[in-house]
Amino acid sequence: MEKHAKIYVAGHRGLVGSAILRKLQSEGYTNLVYKTSTELDLRDPKQVYAFFEQEKINYVFLAAAKVGGIVANNEYPADFIRDNLMIQTNVIDAAYKNNVEKLLFLGSTCIYPKLAPQPLKEDYLLTGELEPTNEPYAIAKIAGIKMCQSYNRQYGTKYISAMPTNLYGENDNFDLHTSHVLPALIRKFHEAKDNKTEFVEVWGTGSPKREFLYSDDLADACLFLMKNYVGNDIVNIGVGDDLPIGELAAKVKEVVGFEGEIRFDTSKPDGTPRKLVDVSRINSLGWKATTSLDEGLQKAYTWFLQNELIKQ
Repeated sequence: MEKHAKIYVAGHRGLVGSAILRKLQSEGYTNLVYKTSTELDLRDPKQVYAFFEQEKINYVFLAAAKVGGIVANNEYPADFIRDNLMIQTNVIDAAYKNNVEKLLFLGSTCIYPKLAPQPLKEDYLLTGELEPTNEPYAIAKIAGIKMCQSYNRQYGTKYISAMPTNLYGENDNFDLHTSHVLPALIRKFHEAKDNKTEFVEVWGTGSPKREFLYSDDLADACLFLMKNYVGNDIVNIGVGDDLPIGELAAKVKEVVGFEGEIRFDTSKPDGTPRKLVDVSRINSLGWKATTSLDEGLQKAYTWFLQNELIKQ
């Protein structure tokens, strides 16, 4: 990928897109294009096609999506399936019609069946029922994968579908109502520490296991794939290791410095029992994650203190 190539990062203000943008800038890519959702509504085909026709883009990182945790997925299922289908359909088709050289579509490991064997291999896609709490989002992402693969087959495009595991890092969403588990825990423990609360309540039993990838590692993997991978197979991105939510809560508690207790609300859903991804495909290509969970948690909490609290 030439340093002067015109690169569009869709979703540049989000957790994933901002990490990709930082990575590209640090690697010396200067011809970068990005727009806020108010400047360019990716759900509007007219705006998207006009944008691609005008900009003459060479490479696309499609990180724009409507995302959220269990609560948001449960309460806004129509928004999740509609908005994501519209965003990815418009961008992928506009990229094809305007001769984009290569596109990387970012999905999620929630595309895999709820009770699939562990670790999750790329081949397990569409072999069983999805987790009900995020099925609309997962179905949209599966449609995106199939769209990329279909365009590759029919039109000879070079579109890559990458499936990252649970992510965290700079520019994460720390809203308790719409965030994923790790940033939600950071805010909960921080507020409990500030308010001198006796305990922090964590949803579920604490037994489900989750894998966590630092956003800068994901960005590194995305650039690696864009430079080195051509193929129709989807590619998992993760660390290849996981831990129970209860252990994660204990780690966050320690990083934040909260001295109260952790209580589990077992009336709330656990979600998928385990979601560890098989990373042998991307490892065999020559890429591995380098940020440990302890190091990443410290970085994420430092960013939260320096940036998120200003909004309050």
